[in-house]
Amino acid sequence: MIRLHHCPQTRSMRSLWLLHEVGVDFDVVVYPFDKTLREEPYRSLNPTGRVPTLEIDGIVLTESGAIAEFLCERFPAAGLGREPGHDERAAWLNWIHFAETISQHCAALTQQHVALREDHMRSPIIMQLEARRLAKTLATVEAALSGDYLLSSFSAADVGVGQAVYMATHFVRLDSLPRVAAWYARLQARPAFQKALPAGPVLYARDFYEPWEVTP
Repeated sequence: MIRLHHCPQTRSMRSLWLLHEVGVDFDVVVYPFDKTLREEPYRSLNPTGRVPTLEIDGIVLTESGAIAEFLCERFPAAGLGREPGHDERAAWLNWIHFAETISQHCAALTQQHVALREDHMRSPIIMQLEARRLAKTLATVEAALSGDYLLSSFSAADVGVGQAVYMATHFVRLDSLPRVAAWYARLQARPAFQKALPAGPVLYARDFYEPWEVTP
């Protein structure tokens, strides 16, 4: 039995996308982006009240990077991992976890623009700083891309970083990042990516959120 606990437009999207890429049967439990994640019965499964949570044959995993590694090891025929000893193993691992470096800035900006609902609670300085930091992480991806994918062929690394870029595009434009833009367009065309997109209510009400100007 494989069951993913998921909230649309959050980090759990990368686990959902990866499951579709692997091509196995699984169930999805969808939650709203609210206090439901901090209540029973979900709280007993994941006390931090966050997503993703993956249940697989009696095992519970709650970190998207760990989920990616586990699924690739569990289903090697999908060809999305890089086993120990592979020439690309170190780079694959680094990209799997670099997705979280991107996502931490997306999360900070999401909090400022979306979760803090009152204007007086938001900080223009934090918005601008985090947008610049996020742009720097995308520049790292731009500099590394030399082919169609992050490695010699499509892998779970593209899923993890690609989902982080999906979130990042709500706060940083890709106009000055042509390699990232072309790579991301290839990822968007994949059927598994399409299946991972939200079908109902979304977290981001707008396509793009401009940082506020700092007023004197």
